[in-house]
Amino acid sequence: MSSSELLKSFPSITLWRILEVMRAMTHANGASAAAVVFVAAYGVVACSTLPRRTAAEWAADAETADRVQATLMADPNIYARHIDITVDRGVVHLGGFVWETDDFQTARRDAASVAGVTAVVTDMELKRGGLSGTGR
Repeated sequence: MSSSELLKSFPSITLWRILEVMRAMTHANGASAAAVVFVAAYGVVACSTLPRRTAAEWAADAETADRVQATLMADPNIYARHIDITVDRGVVHLGGFVWETDDFQTARRDAASVAGVTAVVTDMELKRGGLSGTGR
């Protein structure tokens, strides 16, 4: 695999594959080609990480999470006690579980309606038959 082929397909390459390519290039073309691949891979990985959140961002995310939680708990159409909420830079992540398929959409809609929410990621599980005894 040439360096240009490697760069074209880079987003789909895993670190393990990069190491394999480096090993092959070292044997075929010398250490300099492998070093170029390593530096390029390191640069992409280093540039793809986000900077740490500031204290103001932490506070804003905590406030947003509290508002999303209050909105979900106030909605009589969803039992939200088992929904976990985390917020990262305005992106709400909903985890935990719900008992009806409509609850997925209701939770997403409720979370998206809160001021300060830029996106909603839903990673909830569906637990069938779990509503008995919840008082809903």
